[in-house]
Amino acid sequence: MGKLRLLVVDDEPGIRSGVLRILENFSVSYPFMDEDFDFDVVEAPTGEDAIDLLTKHDFDIVLLDNKLPGIQGIEVLEYINNKQLDVVVVMITSYASLDLAVKATRKGAYDFVPKPFTPKELRATIETITKQLFLRRMTQKLNVEGRQIRFQFLSVLSHELKAPLNAIEGYLKMMQEKKLGEYIADYMEIIDRSLFRVQGMRNLILDMLDFTRIESGKKSRNIESIMLCEIAQQCIDSFQPLSIQKGIDIYLNCGAKLPIKADRKEIEIVLNNLISNAIKYNKEGGRVDLSLGIEGNHAVIRVDDTGIGMKAEDVDKLFEDFVRIKTEETKNISGSGLGLSIVKKILDMYEARIMVESTPGQGSSFIVYFPLDNQ
Repeated sequence: MGKLRLLVVDDEPGIRSGVLRILENFSVSYPFMDEDFDFDVVEAPTGEDAIDLLTKHDFDIVLLDNKLPGIQGIEVLEYINNKQLDVVVVMITSYASLDLAVKATRKGAYDFVPKPFTPKELRATIETITKQLFLRRMTQKLNVEGRQIRFQFLSVLSHELKAPLNAIEGYLKMMQEKKLGEYIADYMEIIDRSLFRVQGMRNLILDMLDFTRIESGKKSRNIESIMLCEIAQQCIDSFQPLSIQKGIDIYLNCGAKLPIKADRKEIEIVLNNLISNAIKYNKEGGRVDLSLGIEGNHAVIRVDDTGIGMKAEDVDKLFEDFVRIKTEETKNISGSGLGLSIVKKILDMYEARIMVESTPGQGSSFIVYFPLDNQ
């Protein structure tokens, strides 16, 4: 039996004891998990007590009340973020404090549960978090336990993430019960939040499906002569809605038809990821330049953006599995942490190489050198 440590931070003794009773004999089990998980619950009546406990002990989950005597819940959340503690935070809030709870999720809280909550509601939230924690722990084993575990993990995760998020279900129930009023405008905040999570989920599934096919060696390949400029234009066209939404201008500079021998879908994945990142991490009203050409015996793909850029030490991590660069500018940008890892794996199959040049606040350039030998 696995054990997860849970810290409940609330100044109401009834809430703390209620959480303890609800989870006392509760365990979480899934068919793909090696063991069941139950919970050690620790109580903290104030934010100061919570910070003291978090400093001295490791916790997996924090149930955090918004309104506390002294240090407020949002300040405890900021402490957790600043210390980069590896815990999942769920805010406990009244419906009257819904706006604050939504802001808290933007600051790093996984979700929130409204109070008074039923045992069923709390257990459902904890069940979802436990699944996420289990999958997160599996990712930590990927580098040491080989390809089969990696494939098993990603296959399971791909399947599981197709189900609607528990948070989205909660938002829909709030709308169904008209918790915030009669007018649709009252719900725009939670609608935007739901759409953000749905888009992130869709991107994650697509990235992981590409990743599992490559890692398992089961991806069928069709190497043929393809026109790089034509594919590049099609990829740009597919991102027009996103670029228009952010006010980003995209320019294609292609001096020749540039035929190469490659799998068309693989090249599309490479270009789509590079263009997508150049838009997502750009500034409002920015610019993306996609340039294609030939240098010696290489076709060169260059994507330049006027975006937020990154530090040199972050560039070194970009192509690792499940890595996302976390900064103040990127915290509200969805992503799986797999896109550039997939790009690197595909390029490695062609013995191509990719270089990155970036300056914080000014933008980034991704340059691919694709060998034309034996074309």
